[in-house]
Amino acid sequence: MSGDATLDDLRTVADYQFGAGAGGALFPPDEDVTVRRSTSGRPRQVTCDAGRVVSYRTDGRFTLGVEGGRRLRSALAHPEYSVVVGDESAPFVRDGKNVFAKFVSEVGDAVRPRDEVTVVHEDGTVLGVGRAELAAAEMRDFSTGMAVKVRSGAVPE
Repeated sequence: MSGDATLDDLRTVADYQFGAGAGGALFPPDEDVTVRRSTSGRPRQVTCDAGRVVSYRTDGRFTLGVEGGRRLRSALAHPEYSVVVGDESAPFVRDGKNVFAKFVSEVGDAVRPRDEVTVVHEDGTVLGVGRAELAAAEMRDFSTGMAVKVRSGAVPE
């Protein structure tokens, strides 16, 4: 499998996981990205100059890096695959702390438990990335419980 074929395959997976246009946003054709592979040759991580874009899990889905979260936010309609929080949560998320349901002000309708999401401030700044623990409706309705298990907090730009 050539390098281009691999990136085309990864774009297809991203479009499936996050929606149309996500693959092109995560892996633009005009940018040099590095695909790190396992010893068997399977893609493991995709990085660029700005940092880790995604890791490719053994189940065939991506986990987002902060750079990948930024790229998705620029490509997808707001708030698709995002969880929006206010000022009270921002410093905690940047430090890699989890998001709790009572602090969620907005969330994409398609978000389901175990989906990869970008945690975004109300002003549009990416605060971190992680895995949704609740469905979108539950994040809106619940006043307790963890909404997002944050994997990486974002350094302020």
